[in-house]
Formats: sequence, C-alpha cells, structure tokens
Amino acid sequence: MSGTPDSADVTVIIPAFRAEKTIDRALRSVVGQTCQPGACVVVDDGSPDATLAVANSWKDRMGGIALTVIRQNNAGAGAARNRALQEAQTPYVAFLDADDEWLPEKIARCMERLAGPDTVLVAHDSYAIEDGRETRLDCARRFHAAAASPFVGLYRRGYIDTATVVAKREAVLAAGAFDTNLPNAQDFDLWLAMLKDPATKYEVFNDALSRYHITPGSIMSHVERRRRCCIDIALRYAPELRRHPGSPLASLWFRVLAIHKEAMDAHLVRHEPFRALRAALLAPVSLVGTTLRYLTDDRGRRRAGMKNLTA
Repeated sequence: MSGTPDSADVTVIIPAFRAEKTIDRALRSVVGQTCQPGACVVVDDGSPDATLAVANSWKDRMGGIALTVIRQNNAGAGAARNRALQEAQTPYVAFLDADDEWLPEKIARCMERLAGPDTVLVAHDSYAIEDGRETRLDCARRFHAAAASPFVGLYRRGYIDTATVVAKREAVLAAGAFDTNLPNAQDFDLWLAMLKDPATKYEVFNDALSRYHITPGSIMSHVERRRRCCIDIALRYAPELRRHPGSPLASLWFRVLAIHKEAMDAHLVRHEPFRALRAALLAPVSLVGTTLRYLTDDRGRRRAGMKNLTA
C-alpha cells in the first residue's frame, strides 16, 4: 500500500444493472471508508432505468475519490467487472456489487493484511440482510477449518463472498479475470483460478465488514443454470486437487453433493417442492456422470503426458 494512512492504491469495481434504488447506498459506503480508495469505476450494464444518471450524480460527492462511470450494452456482471478492470490503474482492486455495501473499516483492514508482498487476495466475513434480519456469514471459519489446504475447502464449499475481496489487480488479470462464457458463478471460478497453486498466499479473516442485501430478484435466481455451471467448474478444477492434500475424487463428490443441496434449498426457498425433489434425485446421476468424466479426462491427461515423455 502506498500513499497516506487514510488512503490506498485501490480501485473499487462496481457492476450495476437496474440499480437506481441501491447504487446510492453502495457509493455512500465507498465514500465512508476510513481508508479511502483512490478510484471507483461503475459500469452500467445496459440498465433500462436511471442507474447511469444516479451514478453520475455522485461525481462531485466522492471526497477526492476519482469516480469513472461507464455504460456498456448488457453483457452481464462478469463482463462489466472485466471492463472496469481494464479501466483500473491501481495495484489493487476491490469488488462491490451495486446492491451491497461496506462497513467503514473494510478497506483499512483489508490493506493491513495485503501488506505482505506475497499475498494476492484477502476476504472476510460479511452480513446477509433479508427481510430486515441480519445473519453473519462465517467465511473465515471455513477458511481456517481447512488448514491443511484452504483451496480444497474453497473448492468444496465456496466460502469467498465477492463483495469482501480485495486483490492484486495483476493476479486477477493473470488468472484470466471473469470468464464471461459462464452464465453463473464467474466469481467462484475466478477465485479457484487465482488460488489453485499451493504456493499462492491468501487470507479470509473474521471481521464482518460488508452487507449483502438479499432481494427477491437476487436470491438463487436461475437455479438450474447455476447448478450446471457449478458442475462444469467442479470438473474444470478437479485436476488441480492432485496438488493438494486429500483425495481429488472425494472432494469432487463432496462438491457435487453440495451443489445439489444448494439447488434443493434454493427451490424450497422459492416454494418449488417438485423442483427441489428433482434436484435431490439428480444428485446420484451427477455423481456418476462427473466421476466418469473425471476418470476419462484423467486417462487422457496421462496418455498425453506419456507421449510428451517419449517424444
């Protein structure tokens, strides 16, 4: 970190879609940081409402934070974040969704933990707000519970909330940024891509410094599409598990079952019992299918390795 103690070389990245009613809250929480970021980039992802106008109205109210507001044709949150990453010039980036908010100490406490030269990402606990109720999301506990390999714990349970992340910009770009070919779970895919190397250092600490606001439009929408994406991501990173302690196949099975439980729970929240039952019944089918795909791909990789050795 450079600059004075009350500022940091961080760009805040905010994708926004139909956020005219929430973007004020998000930007107010950025301005309210005790350690202010140097810049903030809002990318309006083709909103049909007044999101762009509301975001632009903050340009004279940022208290020294350079605000850039960009509008693009609707392409999804991942594409919006990638556009903001291109705009960012600071060594670090922090992610905040337009309907969420940070507590005032968020940037300060994150930058303290990023002071070491080898740490590429930090995250923390958060609060989920739904119908006026506040629930703490204990992400740090999951990180520390998998002390032998936090990556395996991340792969199995997905304990990093996007609005809690501050990361080195070059590490995000080196990992390929957000995969816009994935309709869902682009953030989870990116954290796995960034952290798959056992030598990579990152931390999830137990201060709750953000609020995730759950709305009817955001809670587990596109459940079936998300299930399929998460299965594809599980297979994509299963080979990386061989570089970490434990059985890769056991972790793949754990992940597949967790994905189906998440889908089942989401359908139950939406009062869709038959779809919840379908998600439960699909679990053994997915276990067999992913196991066969993993073993088939593994044989292919081994054959390719043997050919390289004899070439």
